[in-house]
Amino acid sequence: VKVVESGGGLAHPGGSLRLSCEAVGFAAMVYAITWYRQAPGKERELVARLFPVSGNTVYGDAVKGRFTISRGNAKNSVSLQMDSLKPEDTALYICNVETTNHYWGQGTQVTVSS
Repeated sequence: VKVVESGGGLAHPGGSLRLSCEAVGFAAMVYAITWYRQAPGKERELVARLFPVSGNTVYGDAVKGRFTISRGNAKNSVSLQMDSLKPEDTALYICNVETTNHYWGQGTQVTVSS
């Protein structure tokens, strides 16, 4: 089993980026897929979470109204559309897949700078 992340990179303030995360090889039910982020010197924070069965979502306060998490095309995958990016969104974005255990991706860097 593995967590495969893609997307990220460099964007200007006010710009957009899209991240994807796919849980590959999971036979067990996936309860939730969550994007976290961690900036240097800061604690890891929840960005957005999707519950694949219900489609329900949860967002961190810092990204509400700007980021949208949705089901991806593949089973047990999500996309994170990030709009109106701010310099403070700069961080390593890490995907977590929750079954009866938690599985983490390697992370993908997002940098917002002019």
